[in-house]
Amino acid sequence: MRPDWRCGVEFTGRAADLATLDGQLRTVTAGEGGTRGRAVIITGRRRVGKSRLMQEFCDRSGLPYTVFQATRGRNPTAEREDFTSTLAQSALAGADLVAGAPAPDWNQALRSLAIAVPDDAPSIAVIDEVPWLVEQDREFEGALQTVWDRYLSAKPVLLVLVGSDMSVMESLQTYGRPFFGRAAKMTVRPLHLADVQAMTGLSAAEAVDALLITGGFPELVQTWRPGLSRAEFLAEALDNPLSPLLVAGELSLLGEFPEASQSRAVLEAVGSGERSFSAIAQRAGGATPLASGTLSPILNTLLSKRVVATDLPLSTRPDTKNKRYRVADPYLRFWLAFLARAIPLVERGRGDVAMRRIERSWTAWRGRAVEPVVREALLRMLPDDEWPATEAVGGWWNRQNNPEIDLIGADREPVAGGVHFVGSVKWLENQPFGRREYDALVRDMLAVPGTSPDTPLVAVSRSGVTDGLPLAAHWGPDDLVRAWRVR
Repeated sequence: MRPDWRCGVEFTGRAADLATLDGQLRTVTAGEGGTRGRAVIITGRRRVGKSRLMQEFCDRSGLPYTVFQATRGRNPTAEREDFTSTLAQSALAGADLVAGAPAPDWNQALRSLAIAVPDDAPSIAVIDEVPWLVEQDREFEGALQTVWDRYLSAKPVLLVLVGSDMSVMESLQTYGRPFFGRAAKMTVRPLHLADVQAMTGLSAAEAVDALLITGGFPELVQTWRPGLSRAEFLAEALDNPLSPLLVAGELSLLGEFPEASQSRAVLEAVGSGERSFSAIAQRAGGATPLASGTLSPILNTLLSKRVVATDLPLSTRPDTKNKRYRVADPYLRFWLAFLARAIPLVERGRGDVAMRRIERSWTAWRGRAVEPVVREALLRMLPDDEWPATEAVGGWWNRQNNPEIDLIGADREPVAGGVHFVGSVKWLENQPFGRREYDALVRDMLAVPGTSPDTPLVAVSRSGVTDGLPLAAHWGPDDLVRAWRVR
């Protein structure tokens, strides 16, 4: 039975994720694995749609299932009671056998799951927000391992463990932890560019804008009514203090960082556009830059949670100290750059002022924000017949960021064996990649270790390329969307 809150909300996209889950379930139903049961650990950023995906998967399967969602900070005793109560109310064959069963610890609670799961027919059991259970009770992991090994793995059940704290979920599978080696791993990512275009009905170029604003988060993409322009969508969102576009960013940060901390200040510094370690230290520290011993562990935490990502210059020469930081998902990057400051304006009815701020900086902000999207799309296109050995796409810069090259194609990373192409991204509304951009690329390319005057030049442009430029290849918005379509 579908929960009331989903009525009227169409599930779209996620074809690849559903296919992956179907493959795991087929292994269970066909009895092809080393054990009858199969466990999968699913992680992904908060609000990316993991819970919605699992509900859809369970509903489509046509099998009996149970879905339990943990509550952060809850009393462990109450949590276990809720777990067994959820089992008793499920459609699992043995649900009535566990009604009112005591759960003095997680070992007993999870044994109730093993009792409820049928012996002779496939079923699905989903435990959502596992990190909160680990946080509540240190014995949960050990109990999970014990019950899995003794009972659940011998039954035709697909056990899915879901969580948003990516560092905790990944640690579940590290050597020495109780559940090590017992589960497959799957990461749920935001909707990709082709899904965003399909849901918004926009042109390829406009869909890129929509991706940069919503980050591909389903709850945000679904609010973009088909055909609505970027300006129209933002105007509507900025006219409503409760719009998901405004609210989701703060909720996401509160989920990651429930208390005000230096981590939030560091993230805001990165979100404001600071990319180097020293610049982030200065911005986050204010009058006194953050000490390296303070900033390094904060950045490592942000990296482990996949909130922040790093890039290194790609060339044939190693340069591990020239790291650049960026906010990992486009929506949070957009929210930190524009919407966090816009909330007070929107609350007093001045969304128009916030809109003007966005418009003033939009072109420059988008020009840099689109680069990771372009690189990821090229990685999906390559290698191909023209670039059969190109398996890494990055950028290059020196310590002074002068020059700074948008695109480097190479055989591997972080240190390339050979540079296959050098390129530039120009993402302007009505200006194609022209002679001036080409000449700048020719001028700067030889600064990249591993290049020569014969290294091919490429371009990615929102508005096309001027005729007659001796480029080895060029790509546009339609190519980027095509890269994400199911092959």
